[in-house]
Amino acid sequence: MGRIKQLSKHLINQIAAGEVIERPASVVKELTENSIDAGATRISIEINNECRDIRVADNGCGIHPDDIILAFSKHATSKLQEDEDLFDIKTLGFRGEALASIISISKLTCTTRTKDFETGTKVQCENSEVIKTETGCAVGTIMNIKDLFYNIPVRLKFLKNQNTEFSYIQEIVQSIALSHPEVAIELKKNGKTSLKTTGQNNLTQCIKEVFSSDVTNNLKEVLKTDKLSGLKIYGYVSTPDYTRSSKKNYHIYINSRTVKCPIFQKAIDMVYKHLTANNKYPFVVLNLEIPPHDVDVNVHPTKKEVRYKNPNQIFNFIYSSIEAGLANYKEKQIQTTNTQPQTQINFQTNENNKPLEIFSNNTSVQDIIIDKKTDTIFVPEDKMNVFSVQDSTQKQTIKQEQIFTPQAQQEIEPQDNIIGQYHDTYILIDTEEGLEIVDQHIAEERYIYEKLKNEKDVVSQMLFISDLIPLSSTEIEIIKENKDKFERFGYGIEIIDKQNITFRKVPQLLAKVNPKEIIADILNNIEGDINNLEEKILITTSCKAAVKANTKLSIWQMQDIIKKWRTTKMLYTCPHGRPISKTIPHKELASYFQRNK
Repeated sequence: MGRIKQLSKHLINQIAAGEVIERPASVVKELTENSIDAGATRISIEINNECRDIRVADNGCGIHPDDIILAFSKHATSKLQEDEDLFDIKTLGFRGEALASIISISKLTCTTRTKDFETGTKVQCENSEVIKTETGCAVGTIMNIKDLFYNIPVRLKFLKNQNTEFSYIQEIVQSIALSHPEVAIELKKNGKTSLKTTGQNNLTQCIKEVFSSDVTNNLKEVLKTDKLSGLKIYGYVSTPDYTRSSKKNYHIYINSRTVKCPIFQKAIDMVYKHLTANNKYPFVVLNLEIPPHDVDVNVHPTKKEVRYKNPNQIFNFIYSSIEAGLANYKEKQIQTTNTQPQTQINFQTNENNKPLEIFSNNTSVQDIIIDKKTDTIFVPEDKMNVFSVQDSTQKQTIKQEQIFTPQAQQEIEPQDNIIGQYHDTYILIDTEEGLEIVDQHIAEERYIYEKLKNEKDVVSQMLFISDLIPLSSTEIEIIKENKDKFERFGYGIEIIDKQNITFRKVPQLLAKVNPKEIIADILNNIEGDINNLEEKILITTSCKAAVKANTKLSIWQMQDIIKKWRTTKMLYTCPHGRPISKTIPHKELASYFQRNK
């Protein structure tokens, strides 16, 4: 082994660059976040030369000419003024490593000006050396990187092809754009725009610009605040019937910083666990605001990992917020005869059974309503002073005792306009949005699932005769160890011997189902995994109890299924994750039949 010696500044920077700058996307991330920290409202990113030439321009505050040399030094930053600031991070960057790392592995030119100076500053950096000159430019900063990794051939060799590298860049820019909808961001590759947001500070609009309106049409808003703990979460999650094949569309942020957070991901997964099919994941854009002193972002140079002061509190807050967002009911329609309190008068009260005459001192009053079926007059209370109600034969004014006030509002339960059944499996409904098609089995399954889950005591049906059900020793052991879980949902199972069981009772909903089918489905659902057994028993029970496909229903049975299904919290999918309904919009049908002209 040779003698110990001090490494050169340039080599130190190159080694450190490996932690911060993994690929071209890392450069884009660091520079774009610097622009946001500088208060930019417009950021332009241009990529050329197989992603090795990168230009990031912004209209931020710029860099003071006296600070420009220091800005490219190792561990120099404007974002930490005191040592204590490390535990109260409010910016995206704070380590002071990015610029020093970038100039050690590329040829960089920076042009910048603050509003306090009429001219700007230009610095040229190569091999960690910085040359400064004066120049004319607009307020803001332009970072121009050329020949990234030109002096590290090993790193250059391990880069993917330009399309793959650009896809990483695009993901980074998309993520930053979604976390900062107030900033207009444009990304170009070889002069062609691939992403552009308008910076309207509207997250829904930003999602539409980054992805499509198809995504925004399938989102539910999440918004919850806990003032006591200082927590707030906002954003959107997709309905369980709109899913993706990977977690790539989990866009999660802590204080508007992109993070990879297992706690955050676990909360999302747990909410959707029995709402989506296996290997299907929701689209998520969520930002958690948390007091900076309750979260540590100084874990890794990439700043993607975080640690919480109270992880259990964070998990529960995120979980409950998403669940509430998905269960965001539309309020029931209220039909009112008038928005003001009203007085009801029976106007067939005279001795001759003659109708009463109504006289008004104000001929412009139009608030009176007459129901001829019930011979009733409805008058707003604040208008009673302009009406006198008299007997048409005796001209006697009705006494106040004959007048009484009913409830002003009558809650009318909306009725679905059911057209009928298709293939004895799907219920067809004419709605305001279009033709809604509902799978009768899984709609009722969803209702039964939620009903049983919320019931403390499930009603059981005693079985006077029940066959012996042969099972393996392993299956017998599972049931023996979990009898209490079966009893929770109304099952009474007796173990006869090492090979047989019998049912003494079953949930009343399953009184007509063969117990052999029930236990077979429960055991198949376990598939060697007894974790969360209660949930699996519940899912099987709901499925078995629900009306089957290929079952002819009367219009009243269909109405009952739809009415109950619409009361559920998660009416998008069944507990297995299958979608329950599909609506074909009126416009789509009209377009197909060329009726949109």
